[in-house]
Amino acid sequence: MEDNKILELFFARNEDAIRHTDEAYGRRLYAMANNILKNGQDAEESVSDTYLRAWDTIPPQKPKHFFAYLAKICRHFALDKLDWILAAKRHAEVVSLTQEMESCIPDGGQSRQLEDRELGRILDAFLRTLTPENRMVFLRRYWYVDTIAQIAQRYGISESAVQMRLIRTRTKLAEYLAREGIQV
Repeated sequence: MEDNKILELFFARNEDAIRHTDEAYGRRLYAMANNILKNGQDAEESVSDTYLRAWDTIPPQKPKHFFAYLAKICRHFALDKLDWILAAKRHAEVVSLTQEMESCIPDGGQSRQLEDRELGRILDAFLRTLTPENRMVFLRRYWYVDTIAQIAQRYGISESAVQMRLIRTRTKLAEYLAREGIQV
């Protein structure tokens, strides 16, 4: 069915518009979403969301290039889904990093009692006590949230060497904070 006929169905609020849109463009929209998401189920969800958005926006919109209109919507949904997926992975990594640091940083109640600037000053001073290599390994892990493998590759050292440096640095940090009067 031609785009003009499909758009007429949208304007008539005829649900066949969705079926004809899927027949005409479903495979292309799915392929595009799947190329972004690399997950068939998420790609199908993006395509379904695209049809719903088209239903909600036509009318009043009357796109001149119907597929381009649909593709823009679908791409938006797929990229939003990808951001959500990647954020969930980052969140899991942050939880893991927080658990690693629990042995050398104050708990939430104690850190609230400290002035943020004072804690920042203490951490800056601690970081200056480290060798440049150990400082960068520490920052790559806990500031940039790099994985052990990424750090090892970046600095040309083994993953076990990265892990050992991090363990030793966390131990030094705990000792440094204790000397500064901050109880862990």
